[in-house]
Amino acid sequence: MTDDRIQTPNDSRTMETDGGMTTSSRSTNYLDAEVNIFKPDTAFMRDHLKLIWVTFLAWTVAVFGPVTAALVFPDLMTETIVLGFQLHILLTGIGAPFGALVLSAVYAYRRDKLDEKYGIEHGKTRTKSDSATATDGGENA
Repeated sequence: MTDDRIQTPNDSRTMETDGGMTTSSRSTNYLDAEVNIFKPDTAFMRDHLKLIWVTFLAWTVAVFGPVTAALVFPDLMTETIVLGFQLHILLTGIGAPFGALVLSAVYAYRRDKLDEKYGIEHGKTRTKSDSATATDGGENA
């Protein structure tokens, strides 16, 4: 196991691979900690939050866009025939679920790239004696 922490000069704190700073004795209980989702502490959290908001906005447009268009332009959406279906039926019945599926795949791909960028590895099991500081600044048990 490599130690991804970097000791900063003249400082007892260490820089984590995700850009956050922590002291060597810091133990964070994330279940009880207050996390500000509008101003995250670490670069990893900021990048992940940006990814979440972008995919959420794209999902909102993909799912609610056809319904809103049918409400705003009912004549256009019902009179336009595509592949034998009215446009609003095609977009809400096929387009929205397919768009949500594609967005989930895009999110998973981008999250894997984000984990790779910050050195976060999944799937490794640790023993109790391998206690070390996690890449997100918390303590692994």
